[in-house]
Amino acid sequence: MRVVFIIMLFIGWQLTAVADELAVVLNGKAIHLDGGDYNEKNWGLGINYDWTPRNNWITFLNASYFEDSNSNFSKYAGGGMKRRFNLDGEEDGWRADVGGIAFLMTRVDYKNNDPFFGVLPFAALSYGPMTVNMTYIPSVSPKHKELLFFQLMIRIATF
Repeated sequence: MRVVFIIMLFIGWQLTAVADELAVVLNGKAIHLDGGDYNEKNWGLGINYDWTPRNNWITFLNASYFEDSNSNFSKYAGGGMKRRFNLDGEEDGWRADVGGIAFLMTRVDYKNNDPFFGVLPFAALSYGPMTVNMTYIPSVSPKHKELLFFQLMIRIATF
């Protein structure tokens, strides 16, 4: 219950900000770092909402639905912060983001499909309206191995 309260406070604080970007998220690729026989085509769809940067820090909300490494469908919703670095001095040119996301997720084969809380780091590289996100996911059990997870975000609206 505390987690839900903290997330609601975080969202409420951000609603006072001027909106910035809405993007569609295309989930696509997992690379399992220990090998094994896992589904590495993690297709799915999601949405991301970024608020206007404040001193190169951006808060965001994100939700997604995708086929996981064990070929089951998983979903998550959360939010976080990222630090933006303009790599070429152009506002919509090459950019890199580094940050973290806190989320609630469900998985058929983890915690009996009950929602569980997680926090993960990520990095992103962008050019224009396109962004490639990469998240590191550590091993959480013998059945769930460490991996890199990739998403493509495409900006669809700026406010």
